[in-house]
Amino acid sequence: MALAALPDETPVGVWKTVDDKSGKVRSNVEIYEQDGKLFGKILSIPDPDGPDGRPKICIKCPGADKDKPIVGLVIIRNLTANGDRYTGGTIMDPEEGKVYRAEIWVENGRLRVRGYLGPFYRTQTWLRGS
Repeated sequence: MALAALPDETPVGVWKTVDDKSGKVRSNVEIYEQDGKLFGKILSIPDPDGPDGRPKICIKCPGADKDKPIVGLVIIRNLTANGDRYTGGTIMDPEEGKVYRAEIWVENGRLRVRGYLGPFYRTQTWLRGS
């Protein structure tokens, strides 16, 4: 299924994740299409290296992502088009190592990212990056 034709309406591209409390940019994530599904990979974080000078790694990540560098991690997986939203996949929080059901959509030029834990959810707003 083809993605939306207008660049402002498609989630494909680079997005800045923003901390809900401080308003600071936490990372740049590239949303990309692969085999008709959307994925999201961390391109950069403000402090990519730990105190030892080596890249920060995902200590709490599950499975094959455990102990991998945070920059380069695929945190959004297998979202498929469902009307004007993309659903059916997952999003991982690399700080907590938790994986949630996910849904994303573009609203007023911003990416809305929702993670579900059972009937509960949390929605973040990501800003288009460059």
